[in-house]
Amino acid sequence: MKRIAIVVGETSGDMLGAGLLTSLRERYPDAIFEGIGGPLMQSRGFDSLYPMERLSVMGLVEVLGRLFELLKIRKSLVQYWSENPPDVLIGIDAPDFNLTLEEKLKARGVKTVHYVSPSVWAWRQKRVIKVGRAVDLMLTLFPFEARFYEEHRIPVRFVGHHLADKIPFETPKTPARETLGLDVSKPLVCLMPGSRGGEVERLGPLFLETAQLMLRKRADLQFVIPAVSVDRRNQLEAQLADMPLKLPVTIVLSQSHTCMAAADVILLASGTATLEAMLLKRPMVVSYKVNKVTAFLLRRMLKQPFISLPNLLAGRELVPEVLQEQATPMKLAHELITCLEDQDTRHQLHETFQFIHRQLRRNADHEAAKAVIELLEPEQAAGADMRQDAH
Repeated sequence: MKRIAIVVGETSGDMLGAGLLTSLRERYPDAIFEGIGGPLMQSRGFDSLYPMERLSVMGLVEVLGRLFELLKIRKSLVQYWSENPPDVLIGIDAPDFNLTLEEKLKARGVKTVHYVSPSVWAWRQKRVIKVGRAVDLMLTLFPFEARFYEEHRIPVRFVGHHLADKIPFETPKTPARETLGLDVSKPLVCLMPGSRGGEVERLGPLFLETAQLMLRKRADLQFVIPAVSVDRRNQLEAQLADMPLKLPVTIVLSQSHTCMAAADVILLASGTATLEAMLLKRPMVVSYKVNKVTAFLLRRMLKQPFISLPNLLAGRELVPEVLQEQATPMKLAHELITCLEDQDTRHQLHETFQFIHRQLRRNADHEAAKAVIELLEPEQAAGADMRQDAH
């Protein structure tokens, strides 16, 4: 009977863990799955030794406040799995917690897998040395990540992205607009200034001023903003009320996917939402602003010319990135109007997004499980390779 340890630290990891667990059960129906997981994993028979919420900490101050507890949990897991070794430990994301856990257990002879690469390819590249010490196998969501690990001779498997599996290749706008109660005949711009209070504070007024300038050129426009929580909705409503002119902006609680699907073009903060916008085949302009000191440090640390996932995946600028001092209402409005009105570029962009979508759609749950199984059963994997070569 296999014992498979999995550790996740947040909701996105719980989703990946649940899919991976389900696929692994097809091979190991009687396996014991334990570690730290959320409600989705637990609904599939996972034994969570600690509540996942104890690992869900963001921000330096918050981490420092919980550091003692986090170290205590990790020490307890190391001791428990050293005395009761699992067949494999799979850390899903949460690299600050999981890579050290994986490194300690790998040194004790436990096979280790890390699922979802930290951004070592973008900044703090020396972390790849720690990754090499910590893992027997890295599972990546994107092909450019796999190439990075191959260059550093770390065993890796590109498994694809679960969003690419779930989002259809074509998503019509009209049903989404009807769901949101928006005009199906007018062009729609989706504004997404971020999910955190600090992001909305910096980008919310900028995006609303951009909308105001766009209306001067296109009076037929309508706008929608998805708010991730009641607090963000209240924050956005206060910013909208401070605008000198009344804007045709609808603020929607949650439903970011529906808002993006409804849009003709999207203005959004850099982050994972850019991937979802790309999979929905929507033209976008990516923007972000941080304080000057942070910007200076990031420019010194970043090793990539782009920050948005569509551009990183393409290896070239597919979508405009308007950042820092360049991020003015006039510049953003110009880029968005161009996205709306340049039909040739929209068609080419759609085709490229479609191509990337097909690359990322690999049945990620199945591919991740297959990679783990091959790590656990290398003899059978080698036999399968020999049979395939014979044919």
